[in-house]
Amino acid sequence: MRIAVFCGSADGREGSGYKDAAFRLGVLLAERGIELVYGGARVGLMGAVASGALSVGGRVVGVLPRGLAERELAHPELTELRMVETMHQRKAEMCDLADGFIALPGGVGTFEEIFEVWCWGQLGLHRKPFGLLNIDGYYEKLVAFIRHSSDEGFVRPEYVRMLQIADDAETMLDAFERYRAPADKWS
Repeated sequence: MRIAVFCGSADGREGSGYKDAAFRLGVLLAERGIELVYGGARVGLMGAVASGALSVGGRVVGVLPRGLAERELAHPELTELRMVETMHQRKAEMCDLADGFIALPGGVGTFEEIFEVWCWGQLGLHRKPFGLLNIDGYYEKLVAFIRHSSDEGFVRPEYVRMLQIADDAETMLDAFERYRAPADKWS
């Protein structure tokens, strides 16, 4: 099994638990025999999750656009580094490789990645689990907004339920094991 992790290239706020939680997620994935697929960088939460998995002998596949690798952002110890030309190709490659998706804290790129994966799931383009790892309450306001969108009639309740939300990695991975995508309503 492979899990793609979307997350920030920054460490986050000083004193936050984000980087430690990212490292622990990497360790947990490796200990459960789950291969990590991620953005390929050595910096921020991306570097932490990869280093966590690698620290216990996990397999880690990075997918990185050449332009970022040329800025010396590539993690030097990956099991495999796949080079692509564009950010669009990076995301498509990560999605093709993965059996599920977890978003750690991050910025605009992380939001874009998890929302696209969610949209694809809603459209029935995949039936893979995906979720927000709500470290230190990072996603609380986003989750409230998503529920508001549903209350306002823009997101069906079954699509809200597709998005797994957990405060810790163990709970998230356990939820992934039980995940069943809703019936395809588009055909």
